[in-house]
Formats: sequence, C-alpha cells, structure tokens
Amino acid sequence: MQTVSPALPPRRLSVAPMLDWTDRHCRYFHRLLAPHAWLYTEMITTGALIHGDQARHLRFDAREQPVALQLGGSEPEALARCATMAEHWGYDEVNINCGCPSERVQNGAFGACLMSEPQLVRDCVAAMSEATRLPVTVKHRIGIDRVEHYGFVRDFVATVAEGGARTFIVHARNAWLKGLSPKENREIPPLRYEFAYRLKAEFPELEILINGGIATVEAIQAHLEHVDGVMIGREAYHNPWALTEWERALFNADWQPQRAEVIAALVAYCEQERREHGTPMRAIVRHVLNLANGLPGARQFRRMLSDPQMLRDATPDLLWRAWEQVGTKTVAA
Repeated sequence: MQTVSPALPPRRLSVAPMLDWTDRHCRYFHRLLAPHAWLYTEMITTGALIHGDQARHLRFDAREQPVALQLGGSEPEALARCATMAEHWGYDEVNINCGCPSERVQNGAFGACLMSEPQLVRDCVAAMSEATRLPVTVKHRIGIDRVEHYGFVRDFVATVAEGGARTFIVHARNAWLKGLSPKENREIPPLRYEFAYRLKAEFPELEILINGGIATVEAIQAHLEHVDGVMIGREAYHNPWALTEWERALFNADWQPQRAEVIAALVAYCEQERREHGTPMRAIVRHVLNLANGLPGARQFRRMLSDPQMLRDATPDLLWRAWEQVGTKTVAA
C-alpha cells in the first residue's frame, strides 16, 4: 500500500490540473500563496513524454513541492514508463486522468471514456504502482453520459482500487462524451456531491477528495466533514488571493502574506528564469493577472502585464511598475 510521506502535508487542499494554466510558473505563483496545498501539472500525455522533450514537460522548481504529475494515457506499459520518469524527476505523486471529456482526449482513448473500462484502469494503476514508489492516484467523474446511478462510480472505484490506488479525486459531475464542450461539461451536468460522500462512507480505507464548483472556505469546511480533501480549479486561478484564505483556514491560522512580498518573490523568480532558461516574462506574468483583484488599480495592473508591446522586451521590474498602479495605500493588502 502506497502512502504519502509523513514529511508531506495531507491532501486537504489541492489545486486542480488545468490545461494551458497549471504549468510550472503558475504552480510557483500558487505556492507563494498556499504553502501546504498540493499542486498538479497540466495533463501530459504518455506519448509526449516518451517521444518528446522530457525536460520541457517535467522540469519544475523544487519550491513547488508537493507537486503531482498528471498523465493522460491508457496503455499500462506506457503509463508505467512515465511513472518511473515522474519519480526520477522528483514528483511527489503520479495521477491518471479519467475525467477529461474532450473529443481530442477521447480520440486518444483516455480521459473520462476510461471510466467505461475499469479493468483497464485497474491494470494501468497496477503497472504504475509496480514501476514507482510514488502514490498512484486517479482523478475521475461520477459517471459518463446518461449513466447517473451511484453504482457506476462505486464499481469503478472498487475495481480500480484492486490495482493499488488508494486516493481517488472525484469530480462530482457526469462527463458527457458527446454534445457538450469541455467548458459545458464543467457547468451543465449537475453536481452530486453526495456520490463522493457515499464513496468515502463505503470505502473508509480509501482517501477520497472532492472536486467541482467549490469556491469558499465555508464550502471547503462543509465538504471536509464527509471526505478527506478538496480540489479547487478555476476559482484558484481566477481569484488566486483566495488561496491565502484557504491556507489560513486549513493549515495555518497565522498565515498573513503581503501581496507586495509576493511581487518581490515573483520578480526574483523571473530574474532566475530569465538567467537560467531564457524564459520570457509573458510566460510567467500571464498567471499573475488576477493578483490585484478587488483593489484600486487592478485594471491597470492587468493591462500592463498583458500588453504585448510592454511584454516584448520586458524585464522583471515590469512587475513592480505594474504593482505601482495599485496604489501605496493597498500595497500591503
């Protein structure tokens, strides 16, 4: 049985893997706001790792940890090879995506469509568990298309657990494989949190995390009465300062970072990235646009950090110049 190292925080709070968003720069930013949250990569396909540039996909800053690699794939041998890579590169967890409903992902025979093949997912998890000492976790939906009875997800979890998975991240909506876009799949199928609660009650030995539509401390605390952890996606990205509130509520009541301190850390990070990897400013600051949400000057802050001309030859001090637009009265907010 795989377990999280005692040195790592429990998975009470996680930021969801989000394509095109949770790259290493986004994760570094989020870590500044929530020291104990688990962070996840974007979904990376096994083919991209086996046949592509491993360093480009897997490099990360050790300050991001704990960080998990999410894989997209459906071939046990390929997933096992990539799980080995995850351990080699220093990740703390490897996760298999059984929840993405996009047609592109379906065409690759992975994502949410794997929920119709629980024995295959079990074999994938078993191969990965054999290949690495890392925890192998599964992120999935509660059903696919019009299959809306609890027994479907219960049987999926029971079967996959036979392969060695002890942690299941439950996006508490169905995935409609036809007729809805990925965005619509996050909004139209109704949330059924009670399915995740029932999974935890029926499988108390498993770690059950809940995902979908969670945005407030009150909601987080209510869910934690029934499950082991919560995973939050778009709210963490669009309202990043909320991460400090969640960190305070769940881990450290004294956690009171200052936004100006976050800017200073990001400037230093941008300088390091520019020096060591030639990373352009736009690759980093695109994730920071919402840091000033709710403060006077937030619009100007976003405008400066998203202006193509200003970003073309920008140096890290652009972050300070943008922050000056927020006003001295709110710098320490």
